[in-house]
Amino acid sequence: MMPSSSSTSRSSLTGWLYVSPLVGVLVPFFLAPILVVLAASFFGSDGFGGLTPGFTLANYVEVLHSALTLKLYLATIKFTVLTWIFTLLIGFFVAYFLVFHVRNQLLAIGLFLLCTVPFWTSNIIRMISWIPLLGKEGLINAALISTGVIRQPLEVLLFSDLAVVIAYVHQLTIFMIVPIFNAMARIDKRLIEAAIDAGASRFDILRLIVVPMAKSGIALGSIFVVSIVMGDFFVVKVMSGGGSASVVSAFYEDVGVLQYPTAAASAVLLTLVLVAIVSLILRSVDIRREITR
Repeated sequence: MMPSSSSTSRSSLTGWLYVSPLVGVLVPFFLAPILVVLAASFFGSDGFGGLTPGFTLANYVEVLHSALTLKLYLATIKFTVLTWIFTLLIGFFVAYFLVFHVRNQLLAIGLFLLCTVPFWTSNIIRMISWIPLLGKEGLINAALISTGVIRQPLEVLLFSDLAVVIAYVHQLTIFMIVPIFNAMARIDKRLIEAAIDAGASRFDILRLIVVPMAKSGIALGSIFVVSIVMGDFFVVKVMSGGGSASVVSAFYEDVGVLQYPTAAASAVLLTLVLVAIVSLILRSVDIRREITR
């Protein structure tokens, strides 16, 4: 028996009512700002902070033909890749230890919550807390000098690219631990025991079972880390001492000098690059299927 048109329309209306709260949030707070920035990227500027309505590609041409743009993207990608590698290594093995080596589930959850304690404070506070450790007269240099490892303080520890990566890893490792921990927690322990009984080594279990079954968590954590690093400029500005810059810092400076169309064009290009990277990550795993299985 075919469903009546009235029941079909009623179910369709019910479906729209279910998604209306989400639409009510996404449209004014997500979609509308993006459309405004996109429109502004094609406007001209009067040089005094005002926008000249029209359609021009001059802003994109200026950004793409600037030698500084390529340099900033390379610096941003460098910070992103290094942060992703270190957060992935730390997050994966912390999650692996909590799931497979802590037998008491309550203790594992307690240790997992303990990992989140440093993240109860502000990002700014956690970032600035590295300065007394990494400075020329900081604790790390003092310890190395007192033990005779070095004679002069290491200046590379602070206000450098190394300091930027350290701050990023400290701030973002939790974003890698959480999804990987959740993905590993769904792995049936009997599968691991069967592999051990079959003669598989720990490395084989890690390579052939744990990593493939935790790839959804790895993908989600990677998206979080990559998105945050590529969209940030404050950590780079503070921890590099102004010696390094990122793509976001460039159009932040454009906003500071009232060059809104150029800043909007830079923001649109960065969004497209980030969408392309996230799409590549998502091609490696079906997030919806992995989460709902």
